[in-house]
Amino acid sequence: MKEAKKRNRPVVGIVIGSDSDWGVMQKTASVLKQFKIPFDVTVSSAHRSPERTAEYARTARTRGLKVIVAAAGGAAHLAGTIASLTTLPVIGVPLASSSLKGLDALLATVQMPAGVPVGTMAIGDAGAKNAAILAAQILAVSDSEIENRLKQFKKELTRRVEQKAEVLDKNP
Repeated sequence: MKEAKKRNRPVVGIVIGSDSDWGVMQKTASVLKQFKIPFDVTVSSAHRSPERTAEYARTARTRGLKVIVAAAGGAAHLAGTIASLTTLPVIGVPLASSSLKGLDALLATVQMPAGVPVGTMAIGDAGAKNAAILAAQILAVSDSEIENRLKQFKKELTRRVEQKAEVLDKNP
């Protein structure tokens, strides 16, 4: 029973700056489910709930998390704030929530000072999916089951491309 509980204990934390970010970040959750990686999700804002954000970051490791994915739009300081408070890998997903279509969030997420790294993904859906894949790759360093699922995933990507190429080769 203890081992089963341990296996279902979240190892990836998804933190969104607002509940309105969940529409995009559900894609992160979906990919993590595909790889059978347990995760938790919470809403926390670097600006509107800084104490909550700090508590989440400071306690992440003791709660069993190994990677944190943080998504926010606009000023998007969430990933950087979390990265400044933990030694866990932090993956940032900038979201398009303003008239700048996510460029502001991208720059806020990627432009971190030396010593406080945030692995920054693309803006929006592709970034949300890639954040989960990168989290899986980080975990796969010490988990052969996840590594095997990643290998199968990559094979499937290759198969799909080859299938599409075959169709185009026959009908240019």
